[in-house]
Amino acid sequence: MVQEQETNHEQEDMDNRNNHIEQQQQQQQQLPRLFYSVNISIADVPFSGLRDDVWSCLVALVTFWFFAASMTLILGLYGSVNLQLGPNCSCLIEINPIFVKSIKVDEIDERKPGPMLYGFDKIPPMNVKTTWTETHNELILANFHKEWIYFLNSGSELDIFYRVKSPSSSPLSLVIAKGREDIVEWIEDPSYPNTTLSWNIIYGTGKIEHRISKSSNYYIAVGNLNTDDVEVELKFTVNALLYNTTRAHQNCSLGNSLCSLNFVLLGSSVAVLTSPGPMEGTSHEEWFVRLSYGPRWLTYFVGSGMMTALIFLAFRLCNLFQTTSENRPEFQPVHSVSERTPLLPNKDDDLSSWGSSYESFSRDEEDLAELLAVNNVEGNSTKEGNLNNNLRSLCVICCNSPRDCFFLPCGHSAACFTCATRLAEEPETCPICCRKLKKVRKIFTV
Repeated sequence: MVQEQETNHEQEDMDNRNNHIEQQQQQQQQLPRLFYSVNISIADVPFSGLRDDVWSCLVALVTFWFFAASMTLILGLYGSVNLQLGPNCSCLIEINPIFVKSIKVDEIDERKPGPMLYGFDKIPPMNVKTTWTETHNELILANFHKEWIYFLNSGSELDIFYRVKSPSSSPLSLVIAKGREDIVEWIEDPSYPNTTLSWNIIYGTGKIEHRISKSSNYYIAVGNLNTDDVEVELKFTVNALLYNTTRAHQNCSLGNSLCSLNFVLLGSSVAVLTSPGPMEGTSHEEWFVRLSYGPRWLTYFVGSGMMTALIFLAFRLCNLFQTTSENRPEFQPVHSVSERTPLLPNKDDDLSSWGSSYESFSRDEEDLAELLAVNNVEGNSTKEGNLNNNLRSLCVICCNSPRDCFFLPCGHSAACFTCATRLAEEPETCPICCRKLKKVRKIFTV
């Protein structure tokens, strides 16, 4: 009798296991195909950071344009300059009327009649020739020098006659230097000849000739490197070319007051500063004047506005390019599984061995079933085989409803749809593999 009951129980266990395997196979056949998509997103620079960089560049460029470029033109190229004028000076002043509105010339020291400022619509012809001679008897002190300045235009000629009157025939050095920088370098090192246009050792009598190739201030200097004072007689003959000022539309004398010339935008932009020739019975005469420029502020403000507009346009183009890049579709290669993929490992269909059917379930489910069996051992009067079968098909959370859903992305089926939905709404994990839950899919049994 006992043997028949054990046989019946074993037969019931076998039927239940067969039914469970058939239900799982039917569920696997009803599952739709699963598609796994791999999203490869290229990390882009945040647009807010790019916008901050562009605005920083905008502010920096506008600041540079207004303060650096404008101030360089105003204080550098068109800044105030002090001029030293010699006799028969004819200095051409060219400006850009886009950046300069006016020029002002004023004598620095006491006002002396003579210098004139002329305004022209275009560069006047340099066709006036003049010649004058100056004679200088000088006593050059030991380790000292004497200098004279002349503004000479291109094409002028300079002849220097000298006679050294020293009884000991001590030589002197005579130089012709272009600009203040060259004469300063020669003063610092009188024995070095490469700092000037013409460097000569003079003694006795002689003549030095020099032709001017570029309009500028030229210095004639005589230096005494001896320990004794030396007397020298010099005679300068200057053949100069001057600008013709007869067709000037504006003129002003510096001897009376400050001279100022205004220029129209895109109009005249030429001025000529002149000084009179030497008078008989007078020594070499010089004038010191200051030349200053009045900036055309409208040009700088309009230029700054245009620069700002160009930079803003570049910013808008950059913004448009960034928006276009963000709207491009991401690269999402999709790999589809050609066969239906089971959520659980394949079960062992070999029913020839009773032990193999028990080993076909995963270790995770066996541990979970044992835990639920311990918690629900009180009041449970069913047999051990039926208990294991029922626990494997019931929800591990409420232990009342069947397992009718599975978790994503792990694929475990361990709870009913109601409990699984509640778990997915909260930051919970799968009760089997402890992976973070993302979605829940219901299993419909037909």
